[in-house]
Amino acid sequence: MLYALICTDKAGALQTRLDNRADHIEFLKGLGDSLKAAGPFLDDDGNMTGSLVVIEAANRDEILAISQEDPYARAGLFESVEIRPWNWAIKNPEVN
Repeated sequence: MLYALICTDKAGALQTRLDNRADHIEFLKGLGDSLKAAGPFLDDDGNMTGSLVVIEAANRDEILAISQEDPYARAGLFESVEIRPWNWAIKNPEVN
């Protein structure tokens, strides 16, 4: 099943994001084919304010464990993380 991680940064935490960005990206690359999409949310000025990450996992426990290992989560970047099952219905490259 696919899960969307909807992560909102703490106010004033841009430097925490920047300091941990390289490790976060390497972590995501390490997920291999289970990572389906990822990228930052932006404010109107183009500053990063959160993340959207879509990962395939067996169940909610697995996705929760993955989310807690993210270097951003370990650094305390996020104010909140919402985990929602997601159905990739349109333009899914894995569906004919």
